[in-house]
Amino acid sequence: MYRVLASRALRASSLSHKSSTSLASLTFSRLNHSIPFATVDAEELSGAHPAEVQSFVQGKWIGSSNHNTLLDPLNGEPFIKVAEVDESGTQPFVDSLSQCPKHGLHNPFKSPERYLLYGDISTKAAHMLALPKVADFFARLIQRVAPKSYQQAAGEVFVTRKFLENFCGDQVRFLARSFAIPGNHLGQQSHGYRWPYGPVTIVTPFNFPLEIPLLQLMGALYMGNKPLLKVDSKVSIVMEQMMRLLHYCGLPAEDVDFINSDGKTMNKILLEANPRMTLFTGSSRVAEKLALDLKGRIRLEDAGFDWKVLGPDVQEVDYVAWQSDQDAYACSGQKCSAQSMLFVHENWSKTPLVSKLKELAERRKLEDLTIGPVLTFTTEAMLEHMENLLQIPGSKLLFGGKELKNHSIPSVYGALEPTAVYVPIEEILKDSKTYELVTKEIFGPFQIVTEYKKDQLPLVLEALERMHAHLTAAVVSNDPIFLQEVIGNSVNGTTYAGLRGRTTGAPQNHWFGPAGDPRGAGIGTPEAIKLVWSCHREVIYDYGPVPQGWELPPST
Repeated sequence: MYRVLASRALRASSLSHKSSTSLASLTFSRLNHSIPFATVDAEELSGAHPAEVQSFVQGKWIGSSNHNTLLDPLNGEPFIKVAEVDESGTQPFVDSLSQCPKHGLHNPFKSPERYLLYGDISTKAAHMLALPKVADFFARLIQRVAPKSYQQAAGEVFVTRKFLENFCGDQVRFLARSFAIPGNHLGQQSHGYRWPYGPVTIVTPFNFPLEIPLLQLMGALYMGNKPLLKVDSKVSIVMEQMMRLLHYCGLPAEDVDFINSDGKTMNKILLEANPRMTLFTGSSRVAEKLALDLKGRIRLEDAGFDWKVLGPDVQEVDYVAWQSDQDAYACSGQKCSAQSMLFVHENWSKTPLVSKLKELAERRKLEDLTIGPVLTFTTEAMLEHMENLLQIPGSKLLFGGKELKNHSIPSVYGALEPTAVYVPIEEILKDSKTYELVTKEIFGPFQIVTEYKKDQLPLVLEALERMHAHLTAAVVSNDPIFLQEVIGNSVNGTTYAGLRGRTTGAPQNHWFGPAGDPRGAGIGTPEAIKLVWSCHREVIYDYGPVPQGWELPPST
């Protein structure tokens, strides 16, 4: 079934996007030897041709007698064996991290040539991802483990390549730019440096198998750290292949360890290895546990119940509806930036906005993976949540709310039509129990829609204030006074403002991350890399001379 779906998705993307990558992918050779680093064939991956994913530690790829067999999300066929390290096999990873000093593998005073090395590695890796056959390989591999449309998967590869291009040449050493301040007397100066943490760990989720782990991994390496990377086993085959690409491009084998394990085993490593910093992207529940376990030595990009507010100035209804559909339902809603709640000003109720949202949602099909398996919520769990919402007075189902038809998605995953439930804003704020129900994040094709009147903006702002995860947001309005009011009374770290406002989209050219939490992590930009992967160190030079006629002063 998958091959039919994938070929249809590829045909659809090729027809709608006449890019060189899409066209080249039509003739992409399925032979592994055409890609020098690859050890799997994304096109042939199946129960008949299963892949095995390994870990990497102390410069060597290692297997394990403990295998986690993954089911194809589209047909339930066992198709990947992940050699997972269990609790008895953690010592090599603990030892490897322990061998890295706190001052890192390089810093402004130590091995500065490594800044140049990583500029070169980025150049070579970017060049590899620019090759159509390599870009297609990763896009198809992403589709196999985290099913999304070819355009969405290829977009993830594109952003990853552009990020690497941003840090070619001298750009890595520019991340370590320092500053100097004049001192109090001759021979004294204060210098501020960006300093690595040394041994660090990275834990990333399933929904962006390439972009999130690669961007955070390279940021850690640029600043001089030695990372241990753990990606969700459901999708770790993507980063395993990227690790092989990086080695092919000159990544020193001892610089990065890569582990496949369950959460309990990884938690054991974190407690025993005592990394100086951990980057965690994932659920708020796990994030809070790790923050306690690691005594605060952590940066978080946790869950986001992301909102969009449509302002009073109605315009470009077709465009706003399209962007809302993309924000809520692309990648089957499995983005940490997905639109979870839509606040609609009453002026928009006079337009066909909701009917257009319904029409756009109904265009999505399993055949081209514009809707697909939900990997962390079952169909039953999502439908149960919907039924609970529909018990709220005045609520109603706008569209969706049914299981996908004619699918072979295994029951451990979800298969739900794009769904929207309307809940009156007064009911949302009525009591804490209702508010918690309405703002429960469903990591799937599911959103809440509500309406507010012109004098009810304070209710909207109250709803935003009570939310606990502040990742992305959109204020769709070109009214500067309205924008000032909403932006000034909210906190989301990545906020799009204006007619083309969106909640999704994490390109390499702007910061992506939450706000309102000192543990918040960013991704993508020089500012994000410096914040997450380095700390400030001040060195005060005081050469003298000692003043003429200096005498020993009395004790103070």
